[in-house]
Amino acid sequence: MALEDAGTQVDLAFTRKDRRGLAHENAFGGAVSFLRRRYTKDLAGVDLAVTGVPFDQAVTHRPGTRFGPRAIREASCLQPFDPPYGWGYDPLSELDVVDYGDLAFDYARVADFPAALHAHAATILQSGAGMLMLGGDHYLTLPVLQAHAERHGAMRVIQFDAHSDLWADDDLTRIDHGTMMYKAVKQGHVDAAHSVQVGIRTECDDYLGFNVIDAPEVHRAGPEAVAARIREIVGDGPCYITFDIDALDPAFAPGTGTPVWGGLASWQAAAILRGLAGIDLKGGDVVEVSPPYDTTGVTAIAGAHVAMELLCIYGWTRRGG
Repeated sequence: MALEDAGTQVDLAFTRKDRRGLAHENAFGGAVSFLRRRYTKDLAGVDLAVTGVPFDQAVTHRPGTRFGPRAIREASCLQPFDPPYGWGYDPLSELDVVDYGDLAFDYARVADFPAALHAHAATILQSGAGMLMLGGDHYLTLPVLQAHAERHGAMRVIQFDAHSDLWADDDLTRIDHGTMMYKAVKQGHVDAAHSVQVGIRTECDDYLGFNVIDAPEVHRAGPEAVAARIREIVGDGPCYITFDIDALDPAFAPGTGTPVWGGLASWQAAAILRGLAGIDLKGGDVVEVSPPYDTTGVTAIAGAHVAMELLCIYGWTRRGG
């Protein structure tokens, strides 16, 4: 039916009648939503709500990630024609996934932003749906982790990143994408002893109890061993995956604010994520995709694939593995 459907499907973000199934709308046309899911604010019965947060006012270097959610959505339109390769199941047909749209906020009232994002995340989680966030800069993870911790207890975080984001910062009024994980730990939202940072390749004075698998170790050990180590660290507790796109080497993801050489290759990230099937994933995010520096669109494509993998991990245990 795919060829016939391609000639009739259009604007599925608004016209699709159900929340399940693949989509064959032309990738180059139509209204853009994540994986051609339906836009809706009705979360009744939803398994996973995908939401964009176009905020980049916490960056230390190059801005532009406010355009990330839109770019990731557009890149994702290449994917919903077929089930994701290698997973052995089709999450788009087995789960109710919707595009919840973007967070609305007043860009000129930056101090009000954390509370707005926290309330946005809490609304999604209170419905019983999981949350997959498209950023935006990495500060966004702090209010979202707070909402998850309020629902599930301290989260076991798997952070893919070039940077630890653990700079000491006890000023609660500061909004900084380099200090948000420090605050998340200090505020009790993160169970650091059962959390892990993957792909690190910048200096950090104090990891605050986080386990670390830096980029050189990923290269030495290989993805399968890294995935096994991550599963050992997080165990059976509630997990959150935050994927800063600069975890990837700039050769694979140049469109980001603070690129660092020596990072993960896209195939390594894909294999590690695939190896995490079975963890108790409660939510996740893809952040720091900056389209102004992504001249070929390759970074947005990587972000869309990471988001699909997070969706697959989320659905794995909910379908019985």
